[in-house]
Amino acid sequence: MNPSLPHDPRLPSTAAKTGLTRSVLVAGIGNVFLGDDGFGVEVVDALRRRTLPAGVEVADYGIRGFDLAVALLETDVAILVDAVPRQDKTTGEVFVLEPELPDEEVSAEPVNGHALDPMEVFRLARRLGGPLPETYLVGCCPGPVDESEEGEIGLSPPVAAAVGPACDLVARLVFRSVAEEV
Repeated sequence: MNPSLPHDPRLPSTAAKTGLTRSVLVAGIGNVFLGDDGFGVEVVDALRRRTLPAGVEVADYGIRGFDLAVALLETDVAILVDAVPRQDKTTGEVFVLEPELPDEEVSAEPVNGHALDPMEVFRLARRLGGPLPETYLVGCCPGPVDESEEGEIGLSPPVAAAVGPACDLVARLVFRSVAEEV
């Protein structure tokens, strides 16, 4: 597990407002117009119907990389939910990764406004000057992309079936995160 990074006292803390030990952001990412890529958005939509600790922010970031980078500067724990192609996983398989967050300053390339690459978002947050939060990526392996299609709304059946298990996994991470001391 990555050690918790200290919260920047110059930034507002959700934890301070709610009595939580640490602030937690659950961020759904992906493009709902590209089939299974909308997995993260569907998961956060389903999570909004669940009971989570007060002060845990559940948000749909879609493809808004800059907004997510700013939000990362205001939280202690980030749980990103996304469709993540993996050779070692089958379509619809859910997993958790603890991504290696960049320590270095990187070039000032702009974030693509029509896609969201989590590593680019982490780099942008670093350039904005903040410490990166403890981060988890709850992923689901998407089905193959049909290159002949311009877009497809809706998840494939195996990925749609993974939304509930992903919600359960995110909820466990949330409850574990708010219970841990900084």
